[in-house]
Amino acid sequence: MKTKKIRLCSQSESRALILRSAGLDYLQSPIDYDEEKISAHSAKNFVYQATMGKYKAALRKYDYNEYPLLCADTVVTAQNKILRKAKDIDDARAILLSQSANTTSIITCMIYKSDSLELIDISSTDYLFSMFDKEKLDAYLDSGEWRGKAGGCMVEGFCKSYIKEVKGYESCAMGLSIEILLPYLHL
Repeated sequence: MKTKKIRLCSQSESRALILRSAGLDYLQSPIDYDEEKISAHSAKNFVYQATMGKYKAALRKYDYNEYPLLCADTVVTAQNKILRKAKDIDDARAILLSQSANTTSIITCMIYKSDSLELIDISSTDYLFSMFDKEKLDAYLDSGEWRGKAGGCMVEGFCKSYIKEVKGYESCAMGLSIEILLPYLHL
């Protein structure tokens, strides 16, 4: 039995692209949730709290019997620090330099809720980056493409040419662990 249309409770274009690429029918319905009030002792705890907050907000707004709900959040961590969205160019530089010649973990939590299933998953993808080129880093910072991105970059963007090693799914790093979700959708 093929799943019906999914309500993606996110404004993320990357998550929408992942669903489209998997051939899934969805409607995009962003949820407002303030992550700034979260107090977490670890990146996994933070991403779980953020996803659960979005999920509870989605349950108040939408009926999962009409369309199954899919909520997700992603956090980036390096050197045991949660790397949020940069506040300004200096913050972006510091965040990116913490990842240069280092291992960066991208942790995604997702919650899928239908009338027959509630799935909660936390997955991680680890990237070992080589040293970022200073001139290319400066050009990237000047471009402003880092704005609004946790950890300051996307692995399919600026960071791609610096990847030395990967452990985990690229979809997880892009914001939705589709390889974990798909087996549950075709019950």
